[in-house]
Amino acid sequence: MSHRPPTTLSPSRIESFLSCPLAFRFASLDGLPDPPTEATTKGSLVHRALELFMEAPRGERTPEFLDGCTETAIAEFHDGPELAWLSLDETRLAAFDDDARSLARNYLTMEDPDSIETVGLELRLEAEVGPVTLRGIIDRLERDADGRLVVSDYKTGRTPPPAYQKKSMSGVHFYALLCRERLGEAPASVRLLFVRSREVLSAEPTEQAISFLTTRVTAVHGAIATACERDDFRPKKSALCRSCAYQRWCPEFGGDPARAAEEAPVVYAGVAPR
Repeated sequence: MSHRPPTTLSPSRIESFLSCPLAFRFASLDGLPDPPTEATTKGSLVHRALELFMEAPRGERTPEFLDGCTETAIAEFHDGPELAWLSLDETRLAAFDDDARSLARNYLTMEDPDSIETVGLELRLEAEVGPVTLRGIIDRLERDADGRLVVSDYKTGRTPPPAYQKKSMSGVHFYALLCRERLGEAPASVRLLFVRSREVLSAEPTEQAISFLTTRVTAVHGAIATACERDDFRPKKSALCRSCAYQRWCPEFGGDPARAAEEAPVVYAGVAPR
């Protein structure tokens, strides 16, 4: 066996394996560097601005305060490794910052921030699910007007077309499972807030749906264990290949996976592994 099956999984790792087992192996088992992109870095920056904003008590969540939180997040990221890696020139960096400001401001058109009773921000939860520990970070956990839990997740990409919206909700459904297992209470709803398009997707997780996720986690972990035992992590070509950091070592593009462990740390020097 070339690899040991992981003892922990996150919603993003589960989706990574289902999307492309080879990319999953490179990032999650081989620990190869996972370089940031403009999109992922901007997403992290906007998440940070909204986290700072929602830390304030209700009554202080004003547009001016949000602008200040965004500038704080921008300053933090200007001093951080992600933007250093991207090496944006002055024009591109200014456009990056302006777009981040616009995305953060868009949030205020989507809901009244003073109506949100936060329970946790960037809340880390984990639970034993079958043979594996499931871990996740919830952007925002809150209670609605009836006192019920609600999971809210910010997205800075575009709202997916209707055919892909159900799949886009899979991650927050996992958070519903974590809430039930760790907090003893399943959320009444899970939501994705797409701040670029100013749209909200929501679902009400049923007990049947949450229980099915336990089966799904166990099944995916079993498939990963089988792939480890057989050393069989096959690439799966899709639209995601265009932004894959490991394309140069993928057989679908004439690459050699055996060279990745040696070459990736050199190619992506200074980038932390996932």
